[in-house]
Amino acid sequence: MADEIMTAAEAMEASAMPCARAVHCDDETPATPEQMPLPYAVAKKPVSQKGPAEWAYERLILYLKHFEEQLDKNHEVAMGFTGSSAGVLRIEGVGYFDPDILTFYGKDETGTKMQLIQHVTQLNVVLRAVSKQTPDEEPARRIGFRLAQDLGEAESDLPIPPVTEQDE
Repeated sequence: MADEIMTAAEAMEASAMPCARAVHCDDETPATPEQMPLPYAVAKKPVSQKGPAEWAYERLILYLKHFEEQLDKNHEVAMGFTGSSAGVLRIEGVGYFDPDILTFYGKDETGTKMQLIQHVTQLNVVLRAVSKQTPDEEPARRIGFRLAQDLGEAESDLPIPPVTEQDE
């Protein structure tokens, strides 16, 4: 409720802990980004201080990394497009331009260079596993892991601890 009165510590904690939820039909399903605490690199800046594009970009990285963690060595992540004949974009880069633009860089199935510029209100991404196009001796490319490193996850994978009464 918007009219709820909070202490400064509660307001800080609420801004760093966005609402997310996921339920799966199988108890064996690995935890998904909605079910895990935010990495420190994402949570250290309150959501209220992020533009819509920055916040969408950070969460997209969590989804990409999680998706790639489930791929074998012969597959890479790509985006499928809905409602067009653009096909598939093999993701080689992701960026954002606040306040409202996300950009996806890569190549299509034939190796032709592609770029998708997307407004955050139109964001609709389908992640697909595609066979890698590089020789067997080369490892599959993992853009989600590189993006997570760029966010600063190397600093710490630990979430920001909740504010306690002692911290107030």
